Amino acid sequence: MRYEGRIFRPPSEADAYILQATVGCSWNHCTYCDMYRDKTFRVRDLDETLRDVAEAGRRFGTRVEKLFVADGDALILSMQHWERILTAARGAFPAMRRASCYATAINILEKTPQELRRLRELGLSLLYIGPESGDDVTLKRIAKGASFDDHAEAARRAHEAGMAVSAIFLLGAGGIDRSEVHAHESARLATAMDPDFLSALTLTVVEGTPMATLEERGSFTLPPVETMLRELRTIVDEARPTDAVFRTNHASNYLPLAGNLPRDRERIVAVLDDALAGRVRLRPESARGL
Repeated sequence: MRYEGRIFRPPSEADAYILQATVGCSWNHCTYCDMYRDKTFRVRDLDETLRDVAEAGRRFGTRVEKLFVADGDALILSMQHWERILTAARGAFPAMRRASCYATAINILEKTPQELRRLRELGLSLLYIGPESGDDVTLKRIAKGASFDDHAEAARRAHEAGMAVSAIFLLGAGGIDRSEVHAHESARLATAMDPDFLSALTLTVVEGTPMATLEERGSFTLPPVETMLRELRTIVDEARPTDAVFRTNHASNYLPLAGNLPRDRERIVAVLDDALAGRVRLRPESARGL
């Protein structure tokens, strides 16, 4: 098994076997992200990828219950690659109950409904989609490459294919000037996407990214922690998913939270109110990470 460069996965895939089928991110324009800036995007040689699957099968066998296909937006892989990879994975990991990957709205919309259904039949059952914001102005500023409507439609198509959707939003992405509308529109998009899993991360401006350059020029100002917690409160209070597992357990967040929306909305909002009032201790800056 071989990995090139830094490898990233969602917190919920901590116990998954990570298969690097692509290197980097095919989009790689998001202004805040430095995860794949040191890589030139390419699809790994299929035979090489399949050898990794076979080797993992020999080493881990029935211990693998979850497969996460990396890197940044692996759904861009052709159907030929996906068919071979997922078929091999089912043979190598007989206990596998879930395969997942990061996906952009663009990736999803480029696949036909028939292709998405076929991927689900083969075992790809969960897509991690990071719109980061529901505010179209913010989406353009962070160079996300897709709009509110694109993300809503992508989630609809994924659900129609029988796939679960994990939607990820980024506190602070709108800066100070768009903070309020970013929060309200993110809640509205979370409702429209109706994800099975809903999470929030907190923006860290990373040196070397376009956002860091904008910050240096005074064109972007990261909101203070209290403002970002208020953004989170707005999202939790206003989002209306049918039944979503909610988490802020990513290392970037100042306040780890867990629950279900809508069932635990009042409890989570109450905890956020306590945090805003200084009655709940936040994660110290030194303990945060990407």
